[in-house]
Amino acid sequence: MIDTHCHLTLKDYPDINEVINKMGNNKIIVNGTNDEENKRVIELINKYPNVYGAIGIHPEEIDKITTNSFKYIEENINNSKIVAIGEIGLDYYYETDKEKQKEIFIKQIELANRYNKTVVIHSRDAIKDTIDILNKHKNKNIKLDIHCYAGSVESAKELIKLNSMFGIGGIVTFKNSKNIKQIVEEIDLKYLLLETDSPYLSPEPYRGKRNEPYNILYVAQKIAEIKSLPLEEVLKVTTENAIRQFDLD
Repeated sequence: MIDTHCHLTLKDYPDINEVINKMGNNKIIVNGTNDEENKRVIELINKYPNVYGAIGIHPEEIDKITTNSFKYIEENINNSKIVAIGEIGLDYYYETDKEKQKEIFIKQIELANRYNKTVVIHSRDAIKDTIDILNKHKNKNIKLDIHCYAGSVESAKELIKLNSMFGIGGIVTFKNSKNIKQIVEEIDLKYLLLETDSPYLSPEPYRGKRNEPYNILYVAQKIAEIKSLPLEEVLKVTTENAIRQFDLD
């Protein structure tokens, strides 16, 4: 199993050794969102053999950017265990400065182009602008992980043309999550990735509790149920997808 997206922050995981060791030899990709969390990512990938990282500035964190933010990303981007720029993108839910979000998003896409890194994308209530920016600014060879995808099947098909895969997390196990269940049902398994977004969005039967990487097992079980496939096949294919999309060893 590979958890392609989580946030193992200091405040949420005082028991970090136990949480990571529970995954055994299964891989974890920890995502940064701001200066502090990007440093946390580097600490974790240097300490734990099965932990890999993505570093970037989340759209909700753009007001915290300093002169060193992008410098730090560039200084660490060639670490062999940094497999992506992320979590970056657009979030219009709170009606924040859309133009500034776009500017920072584009700047980080250009970084990914320069260093040939996969991009982990957060897109909330902004799928059209996300697709437009990717079409205009992304190098065609750059691979994408659309984290916690919540768009339509039609938009998913557009994103697949842009070299995308889709992160499926605990929401798929919720009773009323019709949209994401439709995505899982209609999009080929070869485009799906497992993720937890820990410590958020715990799957059933742990909804409301702190999430952790091992819980991708419950996500995989739900995908297998929706697609009428053996669990072993879902785990095998999504692992192969993650290895390919993030150039993992």
